Amino acid sequence: MKIKQSLQTIAYRSIYTITYALSLLPMGFLYAMSSFTFILAYYIPGYRKAVVIQNVARSFPDKRYGENHAIVKKFYACFVSYFAEIIKSVSAPVEVLDKKIVFENMELIDHHINLGRNVIACLGHCANWEMLGFMPNKMRHDLYAVYRPLKSATMNRLMIKLRSRFGMKLLMEREVVRHILSENSSAAVYLFLADQCPRVNKEKYRFKLLNQETYFFSGMEKLARTSHSAVIYLHITQVSKGNYKITCAPICSKAESMNEGEITQKYVDLLTKNIREEPYGWLWTHKRWKR
Repeated sequence: MKIKQSLQTIAYRSIYTITYALSLLPMGFLYAMSSFTFILAYYIPGYRKAVVIQNVARSFPDKRYGENHAIVKKFYACFVSYFAEIIKSVSAPVEVLDKKIVFENMELIDHHINLGRNVIACLGHCANWEMLGFMPNKMRHDLYAVYRPLKSATMNRLMIKLRSRFGMKLLMEREVVRHILSENSSAAVYLFLADQCPRVNKEKYRFKLLNQETYFFSGMEKLARTSHSAVIYLHITQVSKGNYKITCAPICSKAESMNEGEITQKYVDLLTKNIREEPYGWLWTHKRWKR
């Protein structure tokens, strides 16, 4: 066991050192590297290209072949650029990132927190969602990101390191209920990436997303109602290459007063709007409709 842990530590430190060294390179050079990666991801051999084409075609049946093809191609171009930006964020000064990431309507969060309510902030895999790691630098409240541990202990440790640089705290899925309901916990913000495919399909949480019957996790909504939280949606768009705008949109101020499924339906509506605004920005490589 000790040998395994030692090897994992060595692997983690090696990968982090390489990532940090890469982050010191000029952004233009990192984008150039991503352009080369685009050729591999899109042309040879192509990363999950069949999945992406199928997902886009089924989501936008009203679009012509050429339009969907353009979405697929631009998705890959943005996808590889996101990795370059994530690498750069490892060492980028706060002042630089502050100019590249704009937050709007943050007063909505302040309003609920000042009333003593937790805020469930749900979002989708839109644009470069990893830039939300900078969010704690723009607010004075505790921010927790709910996550599912990666299978690789080394990569999981690296993910936690990168996401927590600016003060974001990470909570495993199995810990969040106990934490948010604890008497010792003060009002805080909890981030949920809620557009992933659940393992258990519940008919009450089946909604239409992009013209397709889609199952969603029930946990986010149930936790919001149980903890009497407010719920908001984080609308993420790419203003220009490397520059993002994150807008807080209200879903409900008192989750306990909402009917079952109502919060999730509003989330789906806002997610759909976000995707349609920038169809190339969503994570199309995800096998969202595999079940």
